[in-house]
Amino acid sequence: MADTPQPELVTITLNGVDTEVRKGQLLIDAAEQAGTYIPRFCYQNRLKPVGLCRMCLVEVEGPRGTALVPSCTQPCTEGLVVDSENAVVHKAQEGVLEFLLLNHPLDCPVCDKGGECPLQDHTVAYGPGESRFVEEKRHYEKPIEISDLVLLDRERCILCARCTRFCDEISGDSLIEFVDRGNGTQILTFFDEPFASYFSGNTVQICPVGALTAKPYRFRARPWDLEAIESISMVDSVGSKVSVQTSQNQVLRINGVDSDTTNHGWLSDKDRFTLQAIHSEDRLRVPLVRKDGELVEASWGEALELVAERLGSVRGDEVAGLGAARSTNEEAYTFAKFLRSVVVTPHMDAQLDDALSDEFLAATLNRAEINDLETAGTILVWAGDLKEELPVLYLRVRRAATILGATLIVIHPRRTGLSDVADHVFTYRPGEGADTLRRLKAGDGPFAEARQALDSGPVMTIVGRTGGAEDPRLAESVAAFARTLPDAAIMPLARRANVYGALDMGVSADLLPGRVSVRDTEGRTALEDAWGPLPEGRGKHATEILQGLKSGDLKALITLGADPVGNHPQPALAGEAVESAEFVVSLDTLLNATSARADVVLPVAGFGESEGTATNLEGRVQKLNRIIPPPGQARTTWSVLDDLARRMGATLGAHDAETIMKEIASIAPAYAGIDWALLDWGEGRDGVVLPGPDGTQPLQHMPVETSVTATTGRFTLHLGRVLYDNADVVRNSPSLDVLVQPASAAFHPRDLAVLAVQPGDSVRLAGDYGTVELAVRADESLAEGTVYVQANMDNSRALGASLIVQVDAVRGEGS
Repeated sequence: MADTPQPELVTITLNGVDTEVRKGQLLIDAAEQAGTYIPRFCYQNRLKPVGLCRMCLVEVEGPRGTALVPSCTQPCTEGLVVDSENAVVHKAQEGVLEFLLLNHPLDCPVCDKGGECPLQDHTVAYGPGESRFVEEKRHYEKPIEISDLVLLDRERCILCARCTRFCDEISGDSLIEFVDRGNGTQILTFFDEPFASYFSGNTVQICPVGALTAKPYRFRARPWDLEAIESISMVDSVGSKVSVQTSQNQVLRINGVDSDTTNHGWLSDKDRFTLQAIHSEDRLRVPLVRKDGELVEASWGEALELVAERLGSVRGDEVAGLGAARSTNEEAYTFAKFLRSVVVTPHMDAQLDDALSDEFLAATLNRAEINDLETAGTILVWAGDLKEELPVLYLRVRRAATILGATLIVIHPRRTGLSDVADHVFTYRPGEGADTLRRLKAGDGPFAEARQALDSGPVMTIVGRTGGAEDPRLAESVAAFARTLPDAAIMPLARRANVYGALDMGVSADLLPGRVSVRDTEGRTALEDAWGPLPEGRGKHATEILQGLKSGDLKALITLGADPVGNHPQPALAGEAVESAEFVVSLDTLLNATSARADVVLPVAGFGESEGTATNLEGRVQKLNRIIPPPGQARTTWSVLDDLARRMGATLGAHDAETIMKEIASIAPAYAGIDWALLDWGEGRDGVVLPGPDGTQPLQHMPVETSVTATTGRFTLHLGRVLYDNADVVRNSPSLDVLVQPASAAFHPRDLAVLAVQPGDSVRLAGDYGTVELAVRADESLAEGTVYVQANMDNSRALGASLIVQVDAVRGEGS
């Protein structure tokens, strides 16, 4: 992408001192960078300035003398003379605070914001010292539950509009607004419409008083009781920067940290509130061993001896491993090293065949960074619904389209969260994506303007699978086309938090650590020098592994944080495979559909309980930090695998996570130079983007599909992800679990007429992998002949990801 031009500098005089600042920079920011803090309430650096609260008034010299102006709306120009500390300014600040405190309740001792409240701090630092107001204060009913996650206390609100501006400008969920006028002005939601935003927790975090509070944190702790450490979110692959805050070894709050490179301080509510799963009553605390058909508690020694004995009783190439996409890089590296050098098997997969190919994800040429959105002229999004799958990336794309002026093109089988702000929106029937791509390339008909926009660079293309039933080769075909566009950058998407890191660590049938192909003789030889003899050839991917277990070609399965029974696109196959396996061992934090069928379950540390690194979707390596111990007898993954290796007569040298990273840096070419000191304290505090591959990358070009034969009841399936599904972390987070809605079957209204069903009726969907019955709803954004079903839901999981499904109405008795 194009380089950002250097800013022009101007000189201003601030409190008698000449200072160089960026031309046009807001005075409030320039002063803070120069070491002078100007108090504020309404100003937030990621929102448009509005000058509402007047707390940031400063005195500025002009052609007609001095005047008080809000520093949050004053741009810096050459020769600007400013005084932020004289008596006139202090008097104005006192007046603003006195008015704000007229009706503000004196409930600081019971307010969640107490101790970190700007109103408290500014009153002490800039306030009048005492109030002249003796009348009764204004009272409202409190608190009001405006959503399942957020409570509103209108008495505390100072009308700064941070919450409403965030919803209007950043998230696009304009569900909270000012109502009434004058002294009666207040913040409220609309009638019968709750504050049902995926980003509601951000309004709580940026509220400068305690008007908005989060139900999961309410009355849990005081700020001075909290210990905090920076880390990154492991909910998805964006790698959002977070502050993990604990008290008495309990994670009580997760806040966003403002990082220019990733999340700008914003988080989805899933990022913010899945902390409850960390302390779930269902957390695994002791090893479990199956005896007489039941999982019972066992000692670590007993469990590991059994695993070592059973794995040692079969050939290495009869064992397979799945998982590590939610682990740290150090854990994933240890997992790959254990499988390849101790078990001696090539069969492993960090994915579950529900995303894109390993080599495409790990080693994309012209890989885009998230910040490329800041300078993109045109953005093409041909992937899943970002608002549902990668919500923080959705916020960054939305910002580029609405604030920065980029042309946004969205192509998807249905209306998405970005459709409202896109310049060009195209929907197509699943299975007809290649023909849609052909028409886009040629600029046919309605695609003409979009094709013309793609010739205006820089162009950033975000590609991924739009649905679970879609052919993954389509995304590679889109990427191949994108590389022909001017100044192109490509971002291939996968959801799981550290899938990119796991692939880089070699948890792949096609890749060795450091993005080295298993077919690379030189790279393979270098790895054997460090690890010893490796298994020959390419291994099996997830579906091939499950087929091998079912057929008996494979005997044993090791899973690390993976649930193939619950998440694989062919759930029946996954269930039969796990049942058919002679031995299954699961390393996990929670019992899931797969580990519940395992022979041995080993409890491992989760988020906040182990340290290491993770690699996000742009190839950025960031540090994960430990702040609490794991529960019960749970151990770090690398220590479990190292102990197991010793019992099998080998060693992994996994003494601690930092030592493992040093080994990674010496063995994995792409990670050379990465070390914890750089990520903790050096220039890599916001992460280090790994260099991309050189040369050319072969892509799987997808042929143009033939349309599905128009037969009554035959539909193409759009199996789309939603933010709140039945994933383990959601099920074990009570605040989010209540937000999960059952899956339904959505059709275009004309298809409903053909099927003779109404919204609310039930239909039976039968595909190649299973059958389900779902309630019907209408969705005019779908192409005719398409049925949209939410993926990974308890009532839809059995359907699997078959592109073609048979749909039949479920008739009640007497109908």
